[in-house]
Amino acid sequence: MLEAEFWVAIAFALFLGVLGYFGAHKSLVKAIDDRRNRIKSELDDACRLKEEARALLEGYQRRRQEVEREAHAIIAGAQAESERLAAEAVAKVEDFVARHTKMAQDKIAQAEAQALADVRSAAADAAVAAASSVLAATVKEGIDEKLLAEGIADLRTKLR
Repeated sequence: MLEAEFWVAIAFALFLGVLGYFGAHKSLVKAIDDRRNRIKSELDDACRLKEEARALLEGYQRRRQEVEREAHAIIAGAQAESERLAAEAVAKVEDFVARHTKMAQDKIAQAEAQALADVRSAAADAAVAAASSVLAATVKEGIDEKLLAEGIADLRTKLR
């Protein structure tokens, strides 16, 4: 009799022949190919998602840089505007002080002119009164009024 290993080998060969006849190897190869295709598809999806994430990250980094540049520009503009406003305020204050100084000087000059005119007017009135008294005492009666009126008028025009 033949040994048991021989019969196991024949049974195994018959089993493989039956599997080959019914196309089990095709099903097995198809299952392995399907799994390989599914894994390849998942790897492709993972690579695509990785590229999308990288592109999205680069987009966010560019946007962040743009926002930082914009913020720096806004800060620089605000600083320039504040410096301009400060210079403008200083110029306005200086102009205000200069105008008020000029107005005060004009008022002082006007008050001096008015005081000088008042002194001249008082001096003229005193001179007229003194001349009138002197002339009235020394001039004769008919001529005195005429000369007095002319002298007073002449003196007023000269002293003013």
